[in-house]
Amino acid sequence: MAVVGDALLDRDVEGRVERVCPDAPAPVVDELERRSRPGGAGLAATLAARDGHRVTLVTALAGDAAGRELAALLEGFGVGVVDLGLRGRTPEKIRVRCGGQTLLRLDRGGAPGEPGRPAEEARRALESADAVLVADYGRGITAGEQLRELLSRLAPDVPVIWDPHPRGAQPVPGVRLATPNRDEAARLTPGIEDPAESAARLAARWRAGAVAVTLGSSGAVLATRSKERLTLPAPPVSPTDVCGAGDRFAAAAAALLAGGAPLEEAVSGAVVSASGFVAAGGAGSVIPAGDSVPEDLAGRVRERGGTVVAAGGCFDLLHAGHVRMLERARRLGDCLIVLLNSDASVRRIKGADRPLVGEEDRAAVLRALGCVDAVLVFDEDTPERALRRIRPHVFAKGGDYRPEELPEARVLEEWGGRVEILPYVEGRSTTRLIREAISRSETAP
Repeated sequence: MAVVGDALLDRDVEGRVERVCPDAPAPVVDELERRSRPGGAGLAATLAARDGHRVTLVTALAGDAAGRELAALLEGFGVGVVDLGLRGRTPEKIRVRCGGQTLLRLDRGGAPGEPGRPAEEARRALESADAVLVADYGRGITAGEQLRELLSRLAPDVPVIWDPHPRGAQPVPGVRLATPNRDEAARLTPGIEDPAESAARLAARWRAGAVAVTLGSSGAVLATRSKERLTLPAPPVSPTDVCGAGDRFAAAAAALLAGGAPLEEAVSGAVVSASGFVAAGGAGSVIPAGDSVPEDLAGRVRERGGTVVAAGGCFDLLHAGHVRMLERARRLGDCLIVLLNSDASVRRIKGADRPLVGEEDRAAVLRALGCVDAVLVFDEDTPERALRRIRPHVFAKGGDYRPEELPEARVLEEWGGRVEILPYVEGRSTTRLIREAISRSETAP
């Protein structure tokens, strides 16, 4: 998947308020923690990468400290970046928060800078994508003539999903789906109060296949150019932070359309995905992999009301079955911590000739996966002590087991957690790979 648009650097300053400023009726915030994450199109790309998709972000970054930090964050999330270059400052959004509420937001970066023109690398990234998500934040990238021509050529053959902005350029003709929120749609269709009517008029104006107007906790309404209209309700959740919900919706819809899902199914799935995202803490739940030790990561996710997922195993000779299982495990919650058997533990379980790959290299490969947020190496045969250290809500186990047969299930009962069994992909196993390698080496001339 390719994502195109304006990337921002988002920062959250978490604090505590216990007194009022003596010289003004304003709260005094004692800063407790400061975190940075990709914002704008960078957040959309990050969310897609965390879902296990291979993602390239075409954006424009300045050469300032904020731009360098943003580039490093994107790399840490496994997002490939094609940088067009930005003449100006990297935009920053800083939220000061207390008790789960935003007290104020400070914006830096001022007026939009001047992005560079797409070169050959950008063209290749877009032409090779199975879907293109345009995340417009009104800072100029989507107005570039060359980029618009390229997107227009792709639209008939590749799903192009356009998340518009009132200050941005309108979608190119032929996009598969446009995804404004209720306020954006109202500003784009003044005098129209019915979101479904706004969606239909925007689909006709933009010559888009369909427009889905997102309605927050009410879900979305979908209208096509053929005047079909459909309301897609959201599941009941208790939102804790709606920041980033539009990016979550658009990224989920793009991934589903890339996989061949029908339009209604893609939008319905995106509604469910966005609802779960805001219930888990919204953009504030996006924590860089390797940002902290696994225990700290689990603690922060729990504090925001999110779901901590753990998965365990040896992961010697990582293969497609492992990856599919980990991707599915990551979708069960808001962070995935892999509990990895140490070399000594693997030898006791598998024999003296295993593992083939040492624990440091196995951990490094796992951390490189977009769906893995942290890795915890343990020395025991089973991860009971490791589970007590991070106290996950869900423990995902790959294979053909009954949950009650696993010793981990008894440990999770201590705090109300559960075991989720995720079957491996048929025909994929480390043992089979080793046997095939031995067989081929014996028959080689």
